[in-house]
Amino acid sequence: MSELKKILHAEDDPDIREIAKMSLEMVGGFEILQCHDGAEAVDSAEGFAPDMFLMDVMMPGMDGRESVAKLRENAAFANTPVVFVTAKASNLDVEKLKSDFNADVITKPFDPISLPDQLRSIWKGAAT
Repeated sequence: MSELKKILHAEDDPDIREIAKMSLEMVGGFEILQCHDGAEAVDSAEGFAPDMFLMDVMMPGMDGRESVAKLRENAAFANTPVVFVTAKASNLDVEKLKSDFNADVITKPFDPISLPDQLRSIWKGAAT
């Protein structure tokens, strides 16, 4: 597996989007495409061709689960690593996200300084 470079980030909260953008671009050196909801993420994914999806779970309209299910229908994204970000992270919810989507989960509030390293670690784990 190649190096993690491009991340598509879907998040409806503009403050969290801005923090994540600064973290991932300035600290992590990634190329980021940010979407304000799941529908925009689905519509934008093919043109951007991300290495990883970073998805808020709870968004208006198409939520993170629905977005990932829709993205997985496209063969190009069937195996693209997904990391869900959620504020409501009971153990049951986290395990269900992991098992249903073969995804990782990061809870809010996340640490913007360590977020890039968390994603690189998940990326390396997906490669094995």
